[in-house]
Amino acid sequence: MHRIAMSVPIVEINGDEMTRILWQLIKDELLLPFVDLKSEYYDLGLEHRNETKDQVTVDAANAIKKHGVGVKCATITPNKQRMDEYPQLTEMWKSPNATIRSILDGTVFRAPIVINCIKPTVRTWEKPITIARHAYGDVYMATEHKTDDAVWLTQHNNLASIRSFAKACFEYAIESKQDLWFSAKDTISKIYDGEFKAIFEEEYETYKDRFKELGIEYFYTLIDDAVARVVRSKGGFIWACKNYDGDVMSDMVSSAFGSLAMMTSVLVSPDGNFAYEAAHGTVTRHYYRYLEGQKTSTNPIATIFAWTGALRKRGELDGISELAEFATKLENTSLKVLQEGTMTADLAPLTDSGFNPRVVDSWEFIEAIGKNLQHF
Repeated sequence: MHRIAMSVPIVEINGDEMTRILWQLIKDELLLPFVDLKSEYYDLGLEHRNETKDQVTVDAANAIKKHGVGVKCATITPNKQRMDEYPQLTEMWKSPNATIRSILDGTVFRAPIVINCIKPTVRTWEKPITIARHAYGDVYMATEHKTDDAVWLTQHNNLASIRSFAKACFEYAIESKQDLWFSAKDTISKIYDGEFKAIFEEEYETYKDRFKELGIEYFYTLIDDAVARVVRSKGGFIWACKNYDGDVMSDMVSSAFGSLAMMTSVLVSPDGNFAYEAAHGTVTRHYYRYLEGQKTSTNPIATIFAWTGALRKRGELDGISELAEFATKLENTSLKVLQEGTMTADLAPLTDSGFNPRVVDSWEFIEAIGKNLQHF
């Protein structure tokens, strides 16, 4: 079988637990038979991060800066419970996502993958809502301290990073021809949040005419008002949020549209680098069942779309149209399998009444995509 050639590698970043199992399965069944995959590999599994004192995370981020495109598997950010589960850990290592995002200084754009047989929980929503999440600072780079009678949190941000965030949001809105909302809480956080608001307003002045030409709008509102507006909206816009707000709201949006496993995620840096990942975690509960020898029904769609996003971008940047076309073909085939009723256990209860899904395990689901892909 003809396999599509690549000229420049994708930075491949492996992860943990059940998503690590799916990662290899996707490569073996859906990618390697069709693409002569060229990748620069980094293992961000928790044990290897510990062995390298987390230097491997920094190396992976710098590799994305070198090659321009990366794809990342879900990883563990250890807490106290994880320290008990992994007694060999020498430190409670920080979030690898936060480290990579800080080095790339980008904006994360997350949008739900919508299929006809699953209607959003919010009945007014008709179109996907894209969360634009600032990927620098806030609590992810904060300093914490505890005294006898209080706990303390000091967080910071970088004005240049905030400006890059604003520019990325305006550019993305123009590219996708969607309205842009930005929300914060400058009535309470008058300096920190107030600076975000001011920078967005400054940057909007350079984009205002282009927004008007396209018939799209930008507006700022308080985060609590934004939540109320979003719930009453029809969707179809970009909602820009600070780092922590975006973390929370992207989970809310993905769940309301169906499942966190049906959420695309891409980190876009100011200098044109792209890192694609699944928006969900490592699916720990399924992993322990897998270790007991059970087949689990874990949804691989977000991880598949992380790979397709990276392959499409690599094809676009390198002028390999066949690679970009394959990425779209794999996405459409995956959605076709879902629309025809073959799906994992998380989606089946969400389908419309009268729709009779066939619940399969992850291996069967990926196999079904592979068979359809050969004839698509």
